[in-house]
Amino acid sequence: MLKLKLILAALALLIAVILIRAAAFKPKARAERAKEPIEFDSEAAIDALARLVRCRTVSNIDSSKEDDAEFDKLIALLPELFPNVCDNCSLQRFEGRGLLFRWKGKDSSKEPAVLMAHYDVVPVEEEFWTHPPFDALIEDGVMWGRGTLDTKITFSGILSAAENLIKQGFTPEGDIYFAFSGGEEVSGPGAVRIVEWFQENGITPAFVVDEGGAVVEGVFPGVSGPCGLIGIAEKGKMNVKFTYTGDGGHASSPASRTPIGRLSEACVRMETHPFPMHITRPVAEMFDTLGRRSSFAYRVIFANLWLFSGILDRICKKSGGALNALVRTTVAYTMMEGSKAANVIPPSASMTANIRINPADSVASAAEYIKRTIADPNIEVKISDDEEPSPISRIDCRGWEIVSGAVEDTWNCISSPYLMVQCSDSRHYAPISDRVYRFSAADMTDAERESIHGNNEHVRLETVRRSVEFFIRVMKQC
Repeated sequence: MLKLKLILAALALLIAVILIRAAAFKPKARAERAKEPIEFDSEAAIDALARLVRCRTVSNIDSSKEDDAEFDKLIALLPELFPNVCDNCSLQRFEGRGLLFRWKGKDSSKEPAVLMAHYDVVPVEEEFWTHPPFDALIEDGVMWGRGTLDTKITFSGILSAAENLIKQGFTPEGDIYFAFSGGEEVSGPGAVRIVEWFQENGITPAFVVDEGGAVVEGVFPGVSGPCGLIGIAEKGKMNVKFTYTGDGGHASSPASRTPIGRLSEACVRMETHPFPMHITRPVAEMFDTLGRRSSFAYRVIFANLWLFSGILDRICKKSGGALNALVRTTVAYTMMEGSKAANVIPPSASMTANIRINPADSVASAAEYIKRTIADPNIEVKISDDEEPSPISRIDCRGWEIVSGAVEDTWNCISSPYLMVQCSDSRHYAPISDRVYRFSAADMTDAERESIHGNNEHVRLETVRRSVEFFIRVMKQC
């Protein structure tokens, strides 16, 4: 009886600790900040974006399929659309269609800010679009076109912000660089060459802003309001090709195990034995920031991850999607090759998976886990297009305060660090800055996010205006 009483007392104490921690897990106090009204020519900004979208700056792994004239057309438009920028900012051009504008500040000895975007876009399948992809058609407050979100909105937003500030007589305290690439979608050298130039000239950015997170709703459990997600790191990547070579033959008399069958077994083993969960610092910061604003049931979990991490792991494994991608290295099988005839067993077959690597893992450790998990020495594992996860940026600095404050003031939302699960050009800045922030300067609906790299890419005009407002707020603090 005494033993039972002790167990019940311990259980009651544990429940009390859990509930007290959850009740105390509330948003941290924030200093009130006066929000300055922002004025600019919003119609000119919308027109500028439309005209840039009408340039068919489609990049392609096969450069012979690119239209150089369309890229030249866009660059030739810049003095017309942004005359104050082109008159007051120097411009250097780099291999890979890299463009680097320098807006000289009052004190060039200060560490400069770098604002990034890319002006190339991915190909389109026009027959699946409801609106022509390069007409920048505007209907009911929405602009339709390839690049409206990825990322001509930020390319145009940066230049529109500077155009209006220069017109108003504003000069930043320190230099601001606008670093643009015309080949980001094909991992072109534009951003690499710009970073090399910074290194050669001993320039260390105060902070860097590139595409990444956005203002979104309904993406964090228990939180219904808008959240501005700012990536402070990004996952690595690699493609893994699994190949099994055996005896081919006629399908009428198959062996007990075929090449495609062997590969399928390996696929199932990977999907049923996913990579371990790792809550890295960007995700821990996100859980701490947004978890405090979630419903009480979720606060119980996020305030007590020391106890409930296993439950969170199971939730993520079962649901998949964005939350799962934040906490582990993911494996997505995307391609398969075998026989070219239905009645022929191929002598060799292959499957390809795209791996997105958690910052707690590496290319080498991920490859080792894959080989150990498939447990078939007869399957060749070949790695290509690999990139290590980026370093994790600081949030205890002025750069983070500028970017996160501008997000909150522009969209009246809570800002939070997070882990970007895609890759961007900003990873190249790791050697020269530990203050690289990934934010796409837009609030996006589910439909808008899904249109990126898909059909019917579109953006609301109000989002275009907010993008310019955001960059003005950032520039006025540089």
